[in-house]
Amino acid sequence: MGDDSEWMKLPIDQKCEHKLWKARLNGYEEALKLFQKIDDEKSPEWSKYLGLIKKFVTDSNAVAQLKGLEAALAYVENAHVAGKTTGEVASGVVNKVFNQPKARAKELGLDICLMYIEIEKGEAVQEELLKGLDNKNPKIIVACIETLRKDDSFLFWQLKELEEEWVKVSSVAPKQTRFLRSQQELKAKFEQQQAVGGDADGGGDDEEEAVPQVDAYELLEAVEILSKLPKDFYEKIEAKKWQERKEALEAVELLVKNPKLESGDYADLVKVLKKVVGKDTNVMLVALAAKCLAGLATGLRKKFGQYAGHVVPTILEKFKEKKPQVVQALQEAIDAIFLTTTLQNISEDVLAVMDNKNPTIKQQTSLFIARSFRHCTPSTLPKSLLKPFCAALLKHINDSAPEVRDAGFEALGTALKVAGEKAVNPFLADVDKLKLDRIKECAEKVELVYGKKTGGTAEKKEGKPITGKTPALSGAGGDKETKDAATKPGPLKKAPAVKSGGPPKKGKPAAAAGMGGAGAKSKKGPETKEIFESELSIEVCEEKAAAVLPASCIQQLDSGNWKERLACMEEFQKAVELMERSEMPCQALVRMLAKKPGWKETNFQVMQMKLHIVALIAQKGNFSKTSAQVVLDGLVDKVGDVKCGSNAKEAMTAIAEACQLPWTAEQVVAMAFSQKNPKNQSETLNWLSNAIKEFGFSGLNVKAFISNVKTALAATNPVIFLFLMHSGGGGDDGEEEEQEDVGNDVVDLLPRTDIGDKITAELVSKIGDKNWKIRKEGLDEVTSIINDAKFIQPNIGELPAALKSRLNDSNKILVQQTLSILQQLATAMGPNIKQHVKNLGIPVITVLGDSKNNVRAAALATVNAWAEQTGMKEWLEGEDLAEELKKENPFLRQELLGWLAEKLPTLRSVPSDLLLCVPHLYSCLEDRNGDVRKKAQDALPFFMMHLGFEKMAKATSKLKPTSKDQVLAMLEKAKANMPAKPAPPAKASSRVVGGAAPAKFQPASALAEDSGSNTMESKPDPKKAKAGGTSSKAKGVQGKKVLSKPNLKEDDDKSGPIFIIVPNGKEQRMKDEKGLKVLKWNFTTPRDEYIEQLKTQMSSCVAKWLQDEMFHADFQHHNKALAVMIEHLESEKDGVISCLDLILKWLTLRFFDTNTSVLMKALEYLKLLFNLLSQEEYHLTENEASSFIPYLILKVGEPKDVIRKDVRAILNRMCLIYPASKMFTFIMEGTKSKNSKQRAECLEELGCLVESYGMNVCQPTPGKALKEMATHIGDRDNTVRNAALNTIVTVYNVHGDQVFKLIGNLSEKDMSMLEERIKRSAKRPSAAPVRQAEEKPQRTQNISANASMLRKGPAEDMSSKLNQNRNMGSHSETTHTVPREFQLDLDEIENDNGTVRCEMPALVQHKLDDIFEPVLIPEPKIRAVSPHFDDMHSNTASTINFVISQVASGDINTSIQALAQIDEVLRQEDKAEAMSGHIDQFLIATFMQLRLIYNTHMADEKLDKDEIVKLYSCIIGSMISLFQIESLAREASTGVLKDLMHGLITLMLDSRVEDIEEGEQVIRSVNLLVVKVLEKSDQTNILSALLVLLQDSLLATASSPKFSELVMKCLWRMVRLLPETINSINLDRILLDIHIFMKVFPKEKLKQCKSEFPIRTLKTLLHTLCKLKGPKILDHLTMIDNKNESELEAHLCRVMKHSMDQTGSKADKDTEKGASRTEEKASKAKVNDILAEIFKKIGSKENTKEGLAELYEYKKKYSDADIEPFLKNSSQFFQSYVERGLRLIETEREGKGRIAASTGISPQMEGTCVPASTHTVSSSIGNTNGEEVGPSVYLERLKILRQRCGLDNAKQEDRPPLTSLLSKPALPTVASSTDMLHSKLSQLRESREQYQHLDLDSNQTHSSGIGTTLASPSSAAANIDDLKKRLERIKSSRK
Repeated sequence: MGDDSEWMKLPIDQKCEHKLWKARLNGYEEALKLFQKIDDEKSPEWSKYLGLIKKFVTDSNAVAQLKGLEAALAYVENAHVAGKTTGEVASGVVNKVFNQPKARAKELGLDICLMYIEIEKGEAVQEELLKGLDNKNPKIIVACIETLRKDDSFLFWQLKELEEEWVKVSSVAPKQTRFLRSQQELKAKFEQQQAVGGDADGGGDDEEEAVPQVDAYELLEAVEILSKLPKDFYEKIEAKKWQERKEALEAVELLVKNPKLESGDYADLVKVLKKVVGKDTNVMLVALAAKCLAGLATGLRKKFGQYAGHVVPTILEKFKEKKPQVVQALQEAIDAIFLTTTLQNISEDVLAVMDNKNPTIKQQTSLFIARSFRHCTPSTLPKSLLKPFCAALLKHINDSAPEVRDAGFEALGTALKVAGEKAVNPFLADVDKLKLDRIKECAEKVELVYGKKTGGTAEKKEGKPITGKTPALSGAGGDKETKDAATKPGPLKKAPAVKSGGPPKKGKPAAAAGMGGAGAKSKKGPETKEIFESELSIEVCEEKAAAVLPASCIQQLDSGNWKERLACMEEFQKAVELMERSEMPCQALVRMLAKKPGWKETNFQVMQMKLHIVALIAQKGNFSKTSAQVVLDGLVDKVGDVKCGSNAKEAMTAIAEACQLPWTAEQVVAMAFSQKNPKNQSETLNWLSNAIKEFGFSGLNVKAFISNVKTALAATNPVIFLFLMHSGGGGDDGEEEEQEDVGNDVVDLLPRTDIGDKITAELVSKIGDKNWKIRKEGLDEVTSIINDAKFIQPNIGELPAALKSRLNDSNKILVQQTLSILQQLATAMGPNIKQHVKNLGIPVITVLGDSKNNVRAAALATVNAWAEQTGMKEWLEGEDLAEELKKENPFLRQELLGWLAEKLPTLRSVPSDLLLCVPHLYSCLEDRNGDVRKKAQDALPFFMMHLGFEKMAKATSKLKPTSKDQVLAMLEKAKANMPAKPAPPAKASSRVVGGAAPAKFQPASALAEDSGSNTMESKPDPKKAKAGGTSSKAKGVQGKKVLSKPNLKEDDDKSGPIFIIVPNGKEQRMKDEKGLKVLKWNFTTPRDEYIEQLKTQMSSCVAKWLQDEMFHADFQHHNKALAVMIEHLESEKDGVISCLDLILKWLTLRFFDTNTSVLMKALEYLKLLFNLLSQEEYHLTENEASSFIPYLILKVGEPKDVIRKDVRAILNRMCLIYPASKMFTFIMEGTKSKNSKQRAECLEELGCLVESYGMNVCQPTPGKALKEMATHIGDRDNTVRNAALNTIVTVYNVHGDQVFKLIGNLSEKDMSMLEERIKRSAKRPSAAPVRQAEEKPQRTQNISANASMLRKGPAEDMSSKLNQNRNMGSHSETTHTVPREFQLDLDEIENDNGTVRCEMPALVQHKLDDIFEPVLIPEPKIRAVSPHFDDMHSNTASTINFVISQVASGDINTSIQALAQIDEVLRQEDKAEAMSGHIDQFLIATFMQLRLIYNTHMADEKLDKDEIVKLYSCIIGSMISLFQIESLAREASTGVLKDLMHGLITLMLDSRVEDIEEGEQVIRSVNLLVVKVLEKSDQTNILSALLVLLQDSLLATASSPKFSELVMKCLWRMVRLLPETINSINLDRILLDIHIFMKVFPKEKLKQCKSEFPIRTLKTLLHTLCKLKGPKILDHLTMIDNKNESELEAHLCRVMKHSMDQTGSKADKDTEKGASRTEEKASKAKVNDILAEIFKKIGSKENTKEGLAELYEYKKKYSDADIEPFLKNSSQFFQSYVERGLRLIETEREGKGRIAASTGISPQMEGTCVPASTHTVSSSIGNTNGEEVGPSVYLERLKILRQRCGLDNAKQEDRPPLTSLLSKPALPTVASSTDMLHSKLSQLRESREQYQHLDLDSNQTHSSGIGTTLASPSSAAANIDDLKKRLERIKSSRK
């Protein structure tokens, strides 16, 4: 199988061509997976396989071939290029697949062929299949025929037998079952029809199917004509003489007159006929050939379809002939040919000819298209076809030749009729109005083909296909009823029943519910089938009604008693409600209702009931226009009735739903205006406005309305607005119209009056008269002229100049009047006012500079009214606006800038001339007027939005340097607040409002615009809504309308987000506040300037409407705003956070409100807000906290309990997002309040903080804080006194008796109260730690783990996870039972077997007073994190937990990202500390990921191996970063290290990794990592882990010997490191592990191992330990319960004995010369025993001196005696101590006197050295002579303690950090209150390292801090006096 592995490595495409079938099979499988995976059909990957697909299909191996076929099918289905392979693959399928015995292979072959056909490659496939029919193998022939039969697009014409078979086949039209790609729409429709269960004739096929059941053609005998052609036909047709050619053609003409022709191969005949048509010069012959083609097409029908494509272009080209008979023949021919094929098939040829230059060809082509369209239905004329045809025809209707235009109109009209307006309108968006009318006119005239074949009638409107068997005929009177009795009532009775499958999809009952249904309805418009029935006689109606209604009901219909009529109506209604749709005879029922008294009913109750029944019938039945006409007249009559009006409207709406709005509306409006009753007219129009809103505008005949409406324009305003809304803003066409194209606006349908002749010279001179009264008269005249005309043409003669001069009239009243005229003018002239912008509009802007406020307001309203009509472009073009801005008029500047700031944000683009305004804008920024400056600053972002920052910055170059800097700073600020441009669809179509609406309806017009086109126009100014001059007809209801509309508008506006995220907005605001650019949020009561400032800041990031609510004068609006904010809280988290500072500031304002409901709502919001923020792990910034917390604390003193409770709850929650220690300061401030309730609550809150978070929250120091609290014990208010006492009791419970020291001096009375309260509280301090642990959850969920990390920022909060982790395994019992004072009780500590967990700062010789000052704790480095990291991690444990959890993710990318984040943290020293406490967790996640890769990813063939390498490199990289940081590396526990090593070694042995390209690199990296892990981890833990791992690997049978070998190699490396690391190793634990190992693997068992390495490894390890530790090794067996279970002790003894022997023999040789006889005889072992005894004495406290003396004697005797082994294992200090002791004795004996005192050692002093942990130390501190002991003794004892704790005594700088040395996982972890102290002390130590040069002895040994164990963190401060005394003593002893 050598080859096997070779091909496995090949790429897929090479495998597919491999000679081995297995390789190919594998290749095809992979290819199949690949093809299914590639999403992009145009991917370059497809091209690789172009040449291979044939091989897939024709594989010689049957198994491989099957898989190949599957892959090929997937390829054809998904690949864009598959079509290129059609021929070869189809041929391969026919020849190599169809002959296969396996059915599955044939099935796949067939599917491949059909898939090619589906991707439009049917012809090539058919060709191959036809070739297959000639194959000798019958299997292939059968399969080919089967395939051809399944090919829907293939119409077979060759085999005669088929003809006969067809006759037998039932005449049911076949249904298409499979669709081409281009027919997907068709497929969807087909499926829809199937689902509805309608009788889907004509929906699913390209042919017309509305044929009668029996076609005469089917019954005729087909005639075979090919054989009857003259023998010399083909020669004659080519003859030079035209007569011969004519003969040949005439012969054919005779033959093709047969109505049905035998199918056969007519290709040659068609070819020659086509040639004659195209090339022959004799037009007579062209006509003859055309007739022949027409005959062939008619005789062959669909069988001619295959030739159609060849012939059509030729015929169309030939239309250039002018002769009528030729043209007619060609028309007949092409029409006949069209019936044999589909428009789809010939569309390309037709479209190609439409661009021909010859007008006749264009005309005839258009006419042909028009005729073709008539044969189509909406399903056979899909949008995909309509689009190109409409595009081409639109060119034709703009052609210069009139005949071409006419033909184009006819074709488009036909398309409109067939496909319906909804389908065609989008393509007619740019057609001007006149042409559109022409098209619609043509559409009305068009007669569609269907109905002509039968004599029936039916109405056909908007080209909706008529289903069922209802015959159809449509005439021009489509809108009126076609009352034709050609069809009998019989079948018509059934018509509704037949259709019950179709029409119900209108969903009438649903639509009755109102707008929702109606909206849906309008969308469905063109698809809804219309119901038609002829008018029934009254007798027939009575008969039908009697069948469904109770007899009594019919009798009482015309009763004289109204009660009987009412009862009758109730029965009628019940009957209608119970009737089925199919059974309801609508016309009969409504005729019954119309029967006398009918609509003249006098009793309103009966009438209401009657109208309600009409509505019910229209909703529930198949309601036709015939029925509608019976009732509409009556309804319109009643619509104005006060009591019955609403019922009448309801009925009209139901009818509009049933019969479509356009028709109903037209009827209703016509009827209304044929009456005289104005109430009916106005109510009808009101109904219509609502109906248009509900149903939409499509299909309405605007012209017809306008003609009706002209009579009562004043009453029509709402209608016109609605027209505007729909046609201008919300038409169906999604096309954008540029603002200029107002031509086809509905507004233009309104009659405009030319007032040019009324503007006489006399009038103009009046307006310019000197006398102001005459000027006023002139203006009044103008006003009345415009009022009378309503809508005017743009021609207004000399008026503009006259009005312009009045704008600067000295009489302000006239100026205002002129402005109102201009406003009127804008409304009356509509968009045409554009042309007057420069000569009249700009002068209005000048008026904005007027000093009078009301004139400026009027001018602004006028400018807005104009801008609404013209759009902004005209105003911004040119220099005019810049010139205005240049004028140094403060009013003008501020008004104009304000106006621009309002308008610019709504525009999508602006003219480049806007740039001209920028220099003046900059000068406004520095204007002396504050308002101008403010407005300029507001407008700045909007200018920048359009011009861009670069252009704006460039424009500053001309400014003075000082100005430039200021302006650039403002630009930077504006850049941060710059809004985005409005999105394209939100196009401001303000122009639409033009002309149609008098000013009083402006708000309504704004609404129209808003809902119609979703514009971004700001709300209309209320000033614009003028109330004057409402005509009498429009009173009442319309007034109401106008009022209600602005509300609607608001609802529209409220859809967007309420908080807008402005990038860097919050940061910028903070900078501004820091830089004092804005007011700092600090006040006793909020002044107006604060509120204004907040408003301004909010304007850019809070929705306008919400801001209006928030700053409203009425409190109810504040409540609304809060409700909205609560509602949006979850959905807009990011927005809330980005505006948090502003929200909190706004809430502080609410705290100053007197209204309780607002306050309660605000507090409710705050609770939810802080919950959200803590979930999001957000931290309040200092800015946010300082501008909010003080004001919240004010509310804690509210008199209402419920509010106080809420505020306390909020304060509680805030500790999760803001450090408790900082909260403490704010609450402490609150205790100084004058409000006693506030003082009491604040004190209680402080107690809770201390209880939950320990003393560390007390700021600035616990002492100061407690003194402050204690002052309140003497408060005059009882509740405050109680609160203060309770708080201090709480502190006492946490902290013990230290409290009294911290409080300082209290008056006797206060102190006695406190002591009494403490006694009563009966909570002893001994319970403190436990209590704290229990009570934490009361405040937050697991404060210790979660909140401590959340609040990690400030240095005070040291209860972080970091520190908890540091005391893993400390003994809790001994340290926590009694609170100890801060004493240096070394003896006590020596007795304590617990691990020392804390360091004191080094003792500093210099200024000792420093110590007694309050400890300034440096900010921990963790805060100096890059902003990116801050945002991402927020310094919280939970974030790190989350990132670590992602490391183990199954998704490679997620894992890589998480690792990258962790790596980033680890690589930066200042951040790495954050990982402390998470190391185990991280390592667990990592080896889980390693396991996942090993088991899952590596086995997954789909996965790119590069991804895996990338993941490996990330894992290894981040672990190397971790293991380079020793303090973190040492946190890894044994179990985790074991699993980690297991994972890494497994990875090193994974052969699959080596096969990967970069695999070797990965393995090298792992090697490096393993070395790092061995060196940097806690040595005890890693040694222990390796021993356990070795044990496991030897036990596991599945484990490879290589694995154990690598574990042993690691152990050997550890052994090599032992000499350096022995002092930091916990030998007891290692020996316990070795003991367990030897218990599981006794020597015998180990010897049975295949390899001798395990036993050698173990021996080496033990030997090295013995060598390094000597006999003391035997003292480290303390953790082993039963030493006899293994051979460990015996082995150690053996090794010890052996080494002793060696040492002894060495000593012998050394001392041979000078030794006395007795010593020589002493055995070597003896010598060692003597020395061991001596050293034991030196080590003991009592016998030190004796021991030293004996050692001196011994050394003197054996001058060369080797005491090195004994000293070597002891500390540096002990060695120097022994040396000095020996020197002292020497000098003493030789009488040289004492050594200089500066060494600090007195000769009598007794040292202590306790090597064994079990040794007891006496408790006296002085020496036995009672003398004072020097500091060196303390130091020595400290050294010993350190050594016992596994700490080395190297110099302080080199010492590993405390954290790494204290873990002892074997013991339970206890979170103690000393954690905080540890951190404080270690920090203190760091801060003072520079002073650490205390040379206590000649070795310059650095003191390392004094270990001590404490119960409470504040002892440091408390017991400073003791410390001081001690230090004094130490100092004096040194002197």
